[in-house]
Amino acid sequence: MGYTTTITLAIGFDEAVPLVKEALKTKGFGTLTEIDVRATLKEKLGEEMEPYLIIGACNPRLAHQALDAERRIGALLPCNVVVREGGDGVIIDALDPAIMATVTENAALRPVAEEAAQLIGEALSGLQSGGERAAS
Repeated sequence: MGYTTTITLAIGFDEAVPLVKEALKTKGFGTLTEIDVRATLKEKLGEEMEPYLIIGACNPRLAHQALDAERRIGALLPCNVVVREGGDGVIIDALDPAIMATVTENAALRPVAEEAAQLIGEALSGLQSGGERAAS
């Protein structure tokens, strides 16, 4: 079972990050957190790796619905979106929100997860059709 939706954009990492944030914003998601994994591993372990950013995205309306259905769901929030260099471009991996409903086995979360997945999918599709050459 896949747990992410993934696209590849034929652009640079520094160009991709703001485009990803803007695409998510157009679908109601804000950026709650940013984790620069590359910088953290360099600082803490002295290890080198390619640019790798985890964006903690949140749609407040959907988060509220999810929390109303299951208070512990906060442990699975926000929706993480990874922007990383790879191959001939930048890879964007978005966690499939269906994981929330699957892990909790709470049927009330299913419609929230489905809507979140739809909105994230639309954001990624918008990136792909936004003039950049991409492959799924």
